[in-house]
Amino acid sequence: MNVLIDSFINYIRYERNYSGYTVNSYTKDLKQFEEFVKENQEGTFDPRNVDADIVRNWIVYLLSNKFTATSVNRKLSSLKSFFKFLLKQDIITVNPLRLVNGPKAKKPLPYFVREGEMESLLDGDGFEEGFEGIRNRLIVEMLYDTGMRRSELLNIQDQDVDFESNLIRVTGKRNKQRLIPFAEGLKNLMQAYIELRNREVEAEGDWFFVRSNGKQLSTNIIYGVVKKCLSEIPTLSKRSPHVLRHSFATSMLNNGAELNAVKELLGHSSLASTSVYTHTTFEELKKVYNAHPRAKKEGGIYGH
Repeated sequence: MNVLIDSFINYIRYERNYSGYTVNSYTKDLKQFEEFVKENQEGTFDPRNVDADIVRNWIVYLLSNKFTATSVNRKLSSLKSFFKFLLKQDIITVNPLRLVNGPKAKKPLPYFVREGEMESLLDGDGFEEGFEGIRNRLIVEMLYDTGMRRSELLNIQDQDVDFESNLIRVTGKRNKQRLIPFAEGLKNLMQAYIELRNREVEAEGDWFFVRSNGKQLSTNIIYGVVKKCLSEIPTLSKRSPHVLRHSFATSMLNNGAELNAVKELLGHSSLASTSVYTHTTFEELKKVYNAHPRAKKEGGIYGH
């Protein structure tokens, strides 16, 4: 391996105290780059002769060999650290990566449950009877019907629920409060739960959701309740409270809600966070369209 690479590896290992895993990753990435340059420059590798074009060609080479954008960007990060080191050591005068941008990683679409599947789950017999069964069903229903976060649901207190106006006050990120409306169906479930809770459980404090011993719920309990419920859908590869939040947003947009309104309901600080759900709805629209017999016709305005 090149003596300058060796010098850099010793620097991050002994002076910067990088972990063994990180050191190994940097070593592997830089060795791979060295071999690429040698193959394309008559067997020689001199970092002082590396320019932006060589780095870009390496990116193209990696992508053509099925490396993901995330992997390529990680390798570029190793390369950037190496050339910054050479710049500090006055071995080079210009960093060849200063004008090089890595490939954009494609953001995965949010996982969500389709409306029909969600209705089957909530109307089915997957929940036990008694206090915990009623509570658990309400947890799932409320997360899906309101789009609130798990932490927001956990910290609801009785005084946060206004049955006169059908509004719940939740405290989101950075202690920002917002009001979320709820429909009559959810109102009936909430009131039935409160009646049962007050009759059977001696609650500690004013928490809306409690355990059977009266203590406040934990995030793990909420996660477990949702995971168990969503496990009824075998095709769903992710099962968490956030999936219900995604499902709420997708359902709202699919049924004609304005993006700004969904943004406010979710408590997002910017539209950029909410706009990811428009991609999900586009995917749904494509599936619906492709199921149409006219969409299957080849050629013409329908394509294939």
